[in-house]
Amino acid sequence: MLDIRPNCEHCGKDLPNTSTEAMICSFECTYCKECALEIFKNVCPSCSGNFVKRPIRPLKMIEKYPASTESVFMPKDLEKAKQNSEEFKNIIPQER
Repeated sequence: MLDIRPNCEHCGKDLPNTSTEAMICSFECTYCKECALEIFKNVCPSCSGNFVKRPIRPLKMIEKYPASTESVFMPKDLEKAKQNSEEFKNIIPQER
């Protein structure tokens, strides 16, 4: 089950369960849409995978299966992230 992390790991922007701005990679690294697509160019700075929109847990299920309240804030080294993005951004995700 997804953690539904509460914030962007890079800029710290709040990303509650109902956010349509949350993006995740296959390891659930969580970023806002701006960081994921504009800064990291759809290349996760941790695993080099792609990002997809994080689903919203239905409100009727959030009480039984609450979203995480544990913030993960680990701003990335932008120079390293840029090098990583440049290496992988033109390779389709299934071939990275």
